[in-house]
Amino acid sequence: MTLTRRRMLEAALLAAGAAVGAGALARPVERHAVAEERRSIGLRNLHTSEELELEYFRGGYVPAALARIDGVLRDFRTGDVHRIDPGLIDQLHSLALSLGLPPVFEVISGYRSPHTNELLRERGSGVALHSLHMHGRAIDVRLVGIDCAGLSNAALAMARGGVGYYRSSDFVHLDTGAFRSWRG
Repeated sequence: MTLTRRRMLEAALLAAGAAVGAGALARPVERHAVAEERRSIGLRNLHTSEELELEYFRGGYVPAALARIDGVLRDFRTGDVHRIDPGLIDQLHSLALSLGLPPVFEVISGYRSPHTNELLRERGSGVALHSLHMHGRAIDVRLVGIDCAGLSNAALAMARGGVGYYRSSDFVHLDTGAFRSWRG
């Protein structure tokens, strides 16, 4: 069989069609793999002694799990509950995984009501007037299995959100704002 220009084009189109078809068949498998992604988090609120370990993402965020996280991270002074940014929980999860540690965090501060934030501002320095804690976008934590200096360094390497290292108080502030860092 002599390969003419027309036959070469036909063969190329046939091969391209087969490749596209194979890709179309592979896509549902890829989507299925992503849909099966699972993320868990462990939180221990040091002020209330509440502990929570749960899967919060199963191919998508699990609303009931996020509601439980909101409850554990509530303003312990007022009891006010606020929606916590799921991106903040993802940030914690990714940070722990980057260190090869289970994502189990001790929580010093999660959500802060405007009342609590103002109270803390009056008592001392280091509390922002428009703190992301008041929007459920910030958390002060320790990660079980690493010191706070190491946790801070790993968070800085991720270059996601705000990272504040408070050596004397022994915690790391993380938030979902613009990337920036400071020491308190």
